[in-house]
Amino acid sequence: MVVDDDERVRKLLEAFLIPMGYQVISAANGEEALKKIAEEYPDLVLLDVMMPGMDGFEVLKELKSNEKTRLIPVVMVTALDDLSARVKALELGADDFLTKPVEVTELRARVKSLLKVKAYHDYMINYQKELEKEVERRTRQLRKAFQRIKVASLETIHRLSRAAEYRDEETGAHIQRMSYYASAVARKLGLSENTVETILYASPMHDIGKIGIPDHILLKPGKLNPEEWEIMKQHTVIGGKILEGSTSGFIKLAEVIALTHHEKWDGTGYPKGLKGREIPLAGRITAIADVFDALTSSRPYRKKPFSPSEAFKMIEEAKGTHFDPRVVEAFLSLQEEILSIREKFLDQENSWLARLKEHFPA
Repeated sequence: MVVDDDERVRKLLEAFLIPMGYQVISAANGEEALKKIAEEYPDLVLLDVMMPGMDGFEVLKELKSNEKTRLIPVVMVTALDDLSARVKALELGADDFLTKPVEVTELRARVKSLLKVKAYHDYMINYQKELEKEVERRTRQLRKAFQRIKVASLETIHRLSRAAEYRDEETGAHIQRMSYYASAVARKLGLSENTVETILYASPMHDIGKIGIPDHILLKPGKLNPEEWEIMKQHTVIGGKILEGSTSGFIKLAEVIALTHHEKWDGTGYPKGLKGREIPLAGRITAIADVFDALTSSRPYRKKPFSPSEAFKMIEEAKGTHFDPRVVEAFLSLQEEILSIREKFLDQENSWLARLKEHFPA
């Protein structure tokens, strides 16, 4: 772009530059120049200093203070041989100077040099943009891959946890239901999403220790005698032993949950008789999720399950004795969500049982 209030100068510079292969845009004053620059974004500006209205210094200041135009090289073209004027232009960001009358060889050299600088800046800007796009694309890929890994991990946890649950005449739906109950309560209590997710992954392993309990005790219909009950209670300790020593956050929390999900708020639980806040919060949360699902599911020691409304009432009655009052309040406030989770996984369980009967009819 050539900016000069003298039409003869503009025509002269155009006559020099066009044969060199450059496309030239011209402006007769500062205001016109800024308007055209905003529309065209030229690669180089040849800017006259002395112009009526907005002079070259003001135009230069505007260009260099604007993020979109600050990298456009500006050559000040002036008849002034004034050192202070050159210093002022440099302070405002001028890239070079040409003195009138302009000599074509000097013009060619300075334009060529500054266009190389501009091309380098353009390359770096485009490279940065492409790099950011590539980083964003790779980040999306990594997030998708990480999500697939998390889904696979959760499925693996569910499937491995069934090893104990199947012996207790359970399906994987119990594990899924109680883990989603627990994560819903954790979220209601205001825990971070990371903690909520960790509880979702860790709580399915709460009863992994049942794999060490003999079948004649685990599957006994009716009430256990005192000796049998003492053996049954050991599933918490066995679970803790199975899970101890891991560096995984999920497994570490699962160890805590396995050990503490049968502790009671009033201190009458097992295996250590912890009381109140001595019981880790994850254990308190898992306890209520596990009990609710146990109450509403078939068990060898019970003729038929309780209805959800009966189970909610029993949970409320155990507030402050079996369960943490704050956790009970959170759980009861989520009744609609709890029932939705229950229905979702009951449907899946019924579908699984239907397919099983289809392949293995009685």
